[in-house]
Amino acid sequence: MKEKDNLKIKPDIDELTGEQRGEKKFLILHNDDVHSFDYVIDTLIEVCELEVVQAEQCTYLVHYKGKCDVKKGAVNYLQPYRQRLIDRGLNATID
Repeated sequence: MKEKDNLKIKPDIDELTGEQRGEKKFLILHNDDVHSFDYVIDTLIEVCELEVVQAEQCTYLVHYKGKCDVKKGAVNYLQPYRQRLIDRGLNATID
């Protein structure tokens, strides 16, 4: 048996997070005309664990540009954040 045949392919795993590496996606928050700035800021802090300044900047970007990247990662990492934002009435997608 050749040595090459004995090699096993290991999945590409991030050593820090233990998550499988893959194509990185973005959790994107989209603008709406319903929620207040304070509500969106508080939600981003609570749900997405952003710092206050990050949440404020993201909220202004969403208001003036229509959308903002909130988090980056694998789809299985981003999906719970997206669902929690949707549960609070915000419009979020993973792209």
